[in-house]
Amino acid sequence: MTMIEKREFYIDGKWVAPTVPNDFNVINPATEKQVATISLGSKADVDKAVAAAKKAFDTFSQTSKEERLALLKQILEVYKKRQGEVAEAIKLELGAPHKLAHGPQAGVGVGHLEGFIDALERFEFETKEPNGDLIFKEPIGVCGLITPWNWPINQIALKVLPAIATGCTVVLKPSEITPLNAILYAEILDEAGVPAGVFNLVNGDGLNVGAALSQHPDVAMMSFTGSTRAGIAVSKDAAENVKKVTLELGGKSPNIIFDEEGALDVVKRETRRVFSNSGQSCNARTRILVERSIYNEAMKVAADAANGQKVGDPNEEGYHIGPLVSQLQFDRVQALIQAGIDEGATLLAGGTGRPENVKSGFYVKPTVFGNVNNNMRIAREEVFGPVVALIPFDTEEEAIAIANDTEYGLAAAVQTNDPEKAMRIARKLRAGMVHINNSDIGYGTPFGGYKMSGTGREGGHYGLEDFLEIKAVSVPA
Repeated sequence: MTMIEKREFYIDGKWVAPTVPNDFNVINPATEKQVATISLGSKADVDKAVAAAKKAFDTFSQTSKEERLALLKQILEVYKKRQGEVAEAIKLELGAPHKLAHGPQAGVGVGHLEGFIDALERFEFETKEPNGDLIFKEPIGVCGLITPWNWPINQIALKVLPAIATGCTVVLKPSEITPLNAILYAEILDEAGVPAGVFNLVNGDGLNVGAALSQHPDVAMMSFTGSTRAGIAVSKDAAENVKKVTLELGGKSPNIIFDEEGALDVVKRETRRVFSNSGQSCNARTRILVERSIYNEAMKVAADAANGQKVGDPNEEGYHIGPLVSQLQFDRVQALIQAGIDEGATLLAGGTGRPENVKSGFYVKPTVFGNVNNNMRIAREEVFGPVVALIPFDTEEEAIAIANDTEYGLAAAVQTNDPEKAMRIARKLRAGMVHINNSDIGYGTPFGGYKMSGTGREGGHYGLEDFLEIKAVSVPA
């Protein structure tokens, strides 16, 4: 295939060369071969982008809700036209299988946009308190956005769109591992008529571009999605200028399954759910808690689900899973699988190394551990691969205690045929999202977590709120 060269950044409505060329190779994780070359930016590139965003804010912040709604609808029209290109880019650089890339991975770009259009149509930027005081909700300013590689368009949409919807201007630093979809997104916004300087894109790593954004005095807010370690670094950098920070970080989500009719079918379904996107989802319910009375049977069912999970070429149709995104991720997951073995968990399926007959690519065996306790690393650390930890419990109270015994609090799930029990447990779980049975939150519903899973919420009405300042205005009686 032809090598892709995308060294330029999108600043002030134009594609511009980096201040200092710094080539970076984009790797196809399915083949381990280079497919593109980008340039990594520097502080000087960030300074240019922030200056453009600051200048554009003066006028864009004064646009009406109706003007911004029209702009979002135009973005939606262009995105739908180019959605297939986005999907192909994600398949190439992330290794997402064809059905996943052309389905949820690219489809979220439409879903979230429609969710924000609906939220903006109903949003009130000026309200009156019962005491007569006025409340104005105003755009916060220039926003620095840092997005990850695992659901790249998902996170770009959840940050860029609410910023534009509220009248903010932005500088986006996508993951340097999966930059091609972000470059396409910049082209889509340009084609849709987003004014110059409102959206800016600088590729780069966290140490240079990410830190320069977080530390920049003219950036009013940082919105970051990624690891907890990196989120802490962003927060520390931003503290120097007392800027607002929202974070969507890691997770170690529990999934509670009771001994009820159909429970073993649920174990199979929920095990396979973890393998989706090769386990590279922050809200994956990787700790499956099973009532002890069916635990032995559940271990066999989960192992069968893993052994039956196909792994294969992203270009092929089907419901297989693809590779992990990089050598670094592959090595991390291998180390944690080995840690599970070393700490005495029972390896029920999978294990270290690539799947059989796979000689190259960052593919990992779908893996299930049994006899796991909550003190093991595989129960406490975010593996970010297709790895399931099965943990037994005896009572509802014990299940809740195990579920909450984590530094994270992004998501949780309850599987029961008793609606009253489900709601009772949902209220006690310390997580930002709780999924009851085979359900998921919709577009426009707030996404985010408790504890070390982050601060703030993304999506819909609450996603708009995060990009706004609140001004109270008192008027004479």
